Amino acid sequence: MNRDKKDQNNGINKKNTKNSSTCNNIENSTTDNNIENTSTEINIENSIDNNINNNDFDSNDFEETEGVSTILGDPKKAILKLSGPMIIAMMITSLYNLIDGVWVAGLGQNALAAVGFITPIFMVVIGFSNGLGAGATAVISRFIGEGSKDKANNAAIHIILLTIIFTIIIMVSLGLFLRPILEMLGAGVTVNLALAYGNIVFAGSIFIVFTAAAYGILRAEGNVKKTTYAMSLGAILNIILDPLFIYTWGYGIAGAGIATVLSMAVSSFIILYWFKKDTYIRISLKFFDFSKDILKKILAVGIPAGAEFLIMAILAGSLNMILVSVSGADAVAIYSSGWRVLMIAIVPIISVSISVVAIVGASFGARRYENFSIIQNYSIKIGTIISIITAVSTFIFAPYIAMLFTYSPETAALNGPITDFLRVMALFYLFVPMGSTAASIFQGVGKGLDSFMLTAIRELLLVVVFAYILAIPLGMGQYGVWWGIVIGNIIGSLIALIWSKLYIKKVVAIKGGENEALE
Repeated sequence: MNRDKKDQNNGINKKNTKNSSTCNNIENSTTDNNIENTSTEINIENSIDNNINNNDFDSNDFEETEGVSTILGDPKKAILKLSGPMIIAMMITSLYNLIDGVWVAGLGQNALAAVGFITPIFMVVIGFSNGLGAGATAVISRFIGEGSKDKANNAAIHIILLTIIFTIIIMVSLGLFLRPILEMLGAGVTVNLALAYGNIVFAGSIFIVFTAAAYGILRAEGNVKKTTYAMSLGAILNIILDPLFIYTWGYGIAGAGIATVLSMAVSSFIILYWFKKDTYIRISLKFFDFSKDILKKILAVGIPAGAEFLIMAILAGSLNMILVSVSGADAVAIYSSGWRVLMIAIVPIISVSISVVAIVGASFGARRYENFSIIQNYSIKIGTIISIITAVSTFIFAPYIAMLFTYSPETAALNGPITDFLRVMALFYLFVPMGSTAASIFQGVGKGLDSFMLTAIRELLLVVVFAYILAIPLGMGQYGVWWGIVIGNIIGSLIALIWSKLYIKKVVAIKGGENEALE
């Protein structure tokens, strides 16, 4: 939204002068209706004036895009508007892993298990990449809420530089230690197949890391349409290339890795083109000014968020070892196949929560703390409705879903156990919205450590412990592992809900104070 220079310098919306006369500085991106809904005593940093006086930006840089207007508007409408495209994009993107598994299943049980052993390591890489994306979303959306576009642009450049550094670390470390890691996870006879797939995927880690970070930047400005386009294009391309590389051109399991890397590369180049001229945030070195404060804020969310995926990888590795000890490699194939389905099934729920990060961050930056409870309750409501539909559908269609992984003679025997796994997991879905929404709220306000602690408690203290006790001491085998996942998630999600509500209560109690006091 364009404003004349007089409005920008004063930081006051003329239509609401009477209601906001006690305000010294009000962000230039706040609309008339939103000002009426906020406190009449709001003190916001003078970053708007700094932006106005910065000659590096032309007048178009201050135009409020549709996405920015959305995250600064009605939180309920924002959740619905951002969640819809995100559900579509993430649903299609989640097909990356599933499609690899489906096509690889035709190569036999060992090939399917090999992909399963790579999954925990891939989760670490994609996890820290998504951590950078979460840091980007949280920090940039808060700067947008404050009305400080120069800081938002600067933060985006910091994200890109961190992306390059992280990619170098991944390529060097996995190039040296991938085989020992796979052997430690119990890959056994499948280790060479796992290396054939994993070496190619991790060689293209620059595209994995960049796309995740870039999606975070786009979400921060509420630009879900472009996020949807890029994610969807990459996934669809992967679906097309997989059978060609695996079977038509005879690359086998390595072909699945090649298809994944190429599809992510295409998405990366398209996003880079958009950042040059077609987004609210601009990626250019001319906006870069190294800031320890910005770096600290990004890493305060990014490192814990990435570490959450490390915990998930440790969880997957731990469960794999328990499964191998009680039922052999077939149990890993069953679990990894069913888990891919579960990861797709919870995408709509997680998409709602991911949208919450940008909305909470913008509200935090604008000091609209009263929005937090509205955002949390509405997000959980929408997520719960989706989870009920998902649970019922999965339970009913489990045998048919299992056939995706058991269509070959070599894997036909796994149909029954995969069906059982999917039906047990129907209970898992119902409590996901509570935990995921709580984590997103903490990330949005920059409290990444709280989100990390919730994940650590749920996955390591609860899920692994219950899975071990039920599977081995109580003799339930692989079924005990499955029920341990469900029970641990239920208890962990309830803890997260209580933790987040206590924080929101604290925020409201000291409303009007400095944001730094709440971090």
